Amino acid sequence: MTKPALPLATGTDRLLLLETFIRIVEAGSLSAAALQLGATQPTISRRLQLLERTLGVRLLQRSTHAIRLTEDGQRCYERARELTTTWQSLESEVSGAGEDLAGSLRVVAPHAFGQNQFMDALAHYLRLYPRMRVEWLLHDRVPDFIAENIDCAIKVGPVQDPSVVAVKLGEVPRSVMAAPSLLGGGPLPRHPSELAALPWLALRTFYRNEVSLTHVRTGEVVCIDIVPRLSTDGLYAMRKAALQGLGVGIASDWALRDDLASGRLVQLAPDWFAPPLPVYLVYAPSRLQPPRLRRFIEIMREHLPAELRASDAG
Repeated sequence: MTKPALPLATGTDRLLLLETFIRIVEAGSLSAAALQLGATQPTISRRLQLLERTLGVRLLQRSTHAIRLTEDGQRCYERARELTTTWQSLESEVSGAGEDLAGSLRVVAPHAFGQNQFMDALAHYLRLYPRMRVEWLLHDRVPDFIAENIDCAIKVGPVQDPSVVAVKLGEVPRSVMAAPSLLGGGPLPRHPSELAALPWLALRTFYRNEVSLTHVRTGEVVCIDIVPRLSTDGLYAMRKAALQGLGVGIASDWALRDDLASGRLVQLAPDWFAPPLPVYLVYAPSRLQPPRLRRFIEIMREHLPAELRASDAG
């Protein structure tokens, strides 16, 4: 017996289908999107099929381990984001919430980024909405959004929890650096193999006993084992230890800019770079996102630090 064809979507269905498609792309899988939306995977799959049938194109290529946007899917994703953003703005304008937001937000940000990189965006939000209050909480873990009553978080590094929505903002370039005194007047190391014998500092959130470096032109990857003299989860502590000449470290380029320019630190193996760290804005999924949170997320995306904006935000 021939299986009946799926009907075409009506006007009232289409926004839901587009929102579901966006969630699939940003979550990375149908199962993760289903978890975030509080739906079943078959329901999410049916919505995707209905959207593809309505548009008359294939949007995703699926394999056992991953999904990938087709060329039509990439165009659809970009336009779908524009359309849903426009619709959300319309909702805010009609309700009046977009003109005069009031209330409070609890936001978690990493120590280093929260004290520097995102302060301009936060200040813009507070100036734009003077009746809003923000609790800006600094720690590096992804919180339990429900238990801790957190509205959203900025996360540097991969997001492992498929139950949250993670929107990629950009990437942080990283360099290998040390104080000139550590080299004792010797030549600047040019190849990763020359770094293994040096004392190391580990930023244990991102690397502990091994580092991987990629050649900027050839793409060659070299992994080296390290035995850190000092391990820390604080970027500023590692930078300070490097300035004291205690070891070699890998850190975000933005945090090293002034030290490198002044010569207090030097870049080692300058033709090699550590994998950049992704930066995400993470929040708990909800069909009814409050306008104050929605505008905060939009402003974080619109007013990215220059270092992130220069990267491919994906």
